[in-house]
Amino acid sequence: MIVYAECEYIISTAHSLKEKRAVLQRMLTRTKQKFNVSIGELDHQDVWQRTCIGIVIVASDKVAAERELMHAIRYLDSNPEWERIEFRKEYL
Repeated sequence: MIVYAECEYIISTAHSLKEKRAVLQRMLTRTKQKFNVSIGELDHQDVWQRTCIGIVIVASDKVAAERELMHAIRYLDSNPEWERIEFRKEYL
């Protein structure tokens, strides 16, 4: 089972692309290390207070994939430097 998700975040604490990228890179690296996911920025690379992150999980069954995705999303949402504004999910 493959689960794909997109999350859009507002980074209200960022006042430049450099600040945004620092927050984003820290969270992407930590999420990769903590969870069995592939993750990266998909859109809004040149916008300093917004980002769109793509997450892909491959697991043996739907329940395991969904569980790992929700753990990763909860971890991303726990960052006080940003707020999730949109979430989309697909099963492939």
